[in-house]
Amino acid sequence: MIQHKGAALGFQPRIRKGAFFEACWRYGCRNYSVYNRTYISSFFTNPVDEYWHVINHVALWPVMGERQVEITGPSAKEFVQLLTPRNMDNCAIGQCKYALLTAPDGGIVCDPIILHPEAGKYWLSTSDCDLELWTKGIAVNAGLEVTIRDAEVSVLQVQGPKSPALMVDLVGEAILDLKYYWSASFDFQGTELVISRTGWSGEFSYEIYLADETKGDALFDALMEKGKIYNVAPGSVSQARRIESGILSWGLDISPETNPYEVGLGHLVGLKNPADFIGKKALSRLKHEPLTKKLVGLIVEGEALASNETIWPLMIDGKQIGKLTSLGYSPRLEKNLAIAIVDIADAQVGTLMSVETWDRTRTAVVSSLPFVEKRQMDDPRALFTASR
Repeated sequence: MIQHKGAALGFQPRIRKGAFFEACWRYGCRNYSVYNRTYISSFFTNPVDEYWHVINHVALWPVMGERQVEITGPSAKEFVQLLTPRNMDNCAIGQCKYALLTAPDGGIVCDPIILHPEAGKYWLSTSDCDLELWTKGIAVNAGLEVTIRDAEVSVLQVQGPKSPALMVDLVGEAILDLKYYWSASFDFQGTELVISRTGWSGEFSYEIYLADETKGDALFDALMEKGKIYNVAPGSVSQARRIESGILSWGLDISPETNPYEVGLGHLVGLKNPADFIGKKALSRLKHEPLTKKLVGLIVEGEALASNETIWPLMIDGKQIGKLTSLGYSPRLEKNLAIAIVDIADAQVGTLMSVETWDRTRTAVVSSLPFVEKRQMDDPRALFTASR
């Protein structure tokens, strides 16, 4: 296998840049990819430095590609429930829920965080999939009164143990009252910021949703300036840190070819909910069928490996028994950690298999998930005090 070293990406007017694109460029990012038809910044330094930074300090991750599909109208709640098997009855205004959207066959179409910022309005914070088109297609024959559009907001993740202190300096101490998986509105220079206590690192984190694109530079600069005393630095999503935490990536670890039960997300399927949702019949059947494959953790032996960019087959005695979907080297554990989907007979912890990596065939052993516990539930006031 060949790594794509030296690859370049040309900027095009057909691809959105987002509110923080210019700031990313000014602060040194020269590596971008495309996510949801939007440029998204990659490394500012290198994966190892950025890994340690988010664990020990505070990092700014511009994730403009994390689009928000906005659903509004008198039937918004009913329509959102149609899309997801998660029971949305108790989703209060300001609350967020991690949810699955499923296809008629039970496959996972997407796994957004659903935000409920105000009455009659929901945001589906989407991974890299055509979620806006999917929801508009469903709405055509749903017979429900909804309006669907891209909310046109840019997202900036503030990650790490010092993030509560930085956010207090940005918007005030009221941010410390924001509960895990809740959101609220705050003022920044006369413009509204929707801020949620969510993130994609396993570390304590916030996500800032900025609608006024003209404030992108000012917001980024303010966070960098106020964050100097906390050793703030821009960075990108840490694959190693999210794999350590067992956070799954749609399109790699989960997809329309996997169902919730195979990947350990069956608790997000509310079959007792009297409301109908897409895939309910199939998921009711799948719940009672024996699993044929299962998502597991893997430890791949040997020296550090660069993250994989393609799916790698897993073999036992010359037979493919699964696929390695995500890999990252953990500097803290000094191990190559991976997520994989394997035949149920080979899913027991300790099972040995082989995988052909960038350089050679290596041994992998099944491990439990997560490798490292998440820190999102840490006390924000304790973290704030410790950072001052």
